[in-house]
Amino acid sequence: MPIADLLPELRWRGMVQIVSEGLEGRLARQPIRAYVGIDPTGPSLHVGHLVQVFLMTHLQRAGGVPVALVGGGTGMIGDPSGTSAERNLLDDEVLDRNRAAVQEQLGRFLDFRPGPHAAVLLDNRAWLGEYRLLDYLRQIGKHFTVAAMLEKESVQQRLAGGLSFAEFAYQTLQATDYLVLHRDHGVDLQMGGSDQWGNISAGMDLIRRVEGRGEGEAPTVFGLCSPLLLNVQGQKMGKTAKGAVFLDAGLTSVYDFYQYAVGQPDELIGRLLRWLTLLPRERIEALEAEQAAHPEVRPAQRAFAFDLTERVHGRAAAERQVRVAAAAFGEAPLDDPEVLGELHAHADGLDFTAGQLRGGLVPFLVGSGLYRSNGEARRAIAQGGLRLNEQRIASPDEALPPLLHGRWLVIRQGKRTVRVGRLRED
Repeated sequence: MPIADLLPELRWRGMVQIVSEGLEGRLARQPIRAYVGIDPTGPSLHVGHLVQVFLMTHLQRAGGVPVALVGGGTGMIGDPSGTSAERNLLDDEVLDRNRAAVQEQLGRFLDFRPGPHAAVLLDNRAWLGEYRLLDYLRQIGKHFTVAAMLEKESVQQRLAGGLSFAEFAYQTLQATDYLVLHRDHGVDLQMGGSDQWGNISAGMDLIRRVEGRGEGEAPTVFGLCSPLLLNVQGQKMGKTAKGAVFLDAGLTSVYDFYQYAVGQPDELIGRLLRWLTLLPRERIEALEAEQAAHPEVRPAQRAFAFDLTERVHGRAAAERQVRVAAAAFGEAPLDDPEVLGELHAHADGLDFTAGQLRGGLVPFLVGSGLYRSNGEARRAIAQGGLRLNEQRIASPDEALPPLLHGRWLVIRQGKRTVRVGRLRED
């Protein structure tokens, strides 16, 4: 894809909400270096970061140079955009650890290998940490008016509840980043979510003033904002009842990551295929048509979950989750020890003893916590739909089936509820 086709591609995918004047003409002339700021205040990227990461990925595929700016300096202050309270200030050790984790995860999306379009990773601590206060106020602060800073939406939303001077000044720090990246690294474009437009425009204004250009002169730097990735309730995507959905398997298991992706509603899946995959237009439109014809099969969700899980955790992990999901929902035999172990670990597994098995079916079901009383267990059996190791249970007097591989018991109630039990010693 040539660089001139970048904006049309992003527009087709629905990834452009705000774009500054002149960017299309700039892209028609030559490739561009563009940056996205990433806050290293957490130990891992999460799903909410991925729209901006994919913007950089599309840019690199079109021949541009993506610059991932890790905010080791700004991360010590905190961006007030999209927050309702002051952020915790982190120390150097935590920021260094988070920065290293972010770099490793970005390598799954961007190509950092040497070459003309190699991605670049920078840390704004390198220049923000060098400023002396009086120098910063003379060189940067003089170009900002308090009235203009107060007009920013991110500031307005926080004024009533309390906003520290540190966070109020955040927009000047991000603007300084753009100035330094433009001046020293040839960056002419900043990309971000739509909630970042105030900070991005502040940087463009600072560069114009430092360069001494008038209001009517052609711009030398540009901004592009994507829409925010929201769920059907209008909240930012990437959160569940368990918290953020992280790319680090130690924080969000591969099982939970895949289940989060495959569980997305029909109303969002077309957007997610466009925003968070690199699947081509023909493939996405074919999946949407198949989804409309057979929504019960969930072809679009399956394709999305596999593609994103493969990119984040590797092909082997994605293929394993496909097997786990197929077995869990009765589409394949649930007899693979690896799959059984995965479900036991991540899908409300239970442990039982040989003594519990000897007590009989109903006492086992109650003792394992599946039902609260003998009566409830008997009613569930009478209603049908209860299966143990794929054997339908028709009577409360039936014997428990033999364990799979000598230690596993798969309990199904209806079509969507499955629990895996594991034998442990008495």
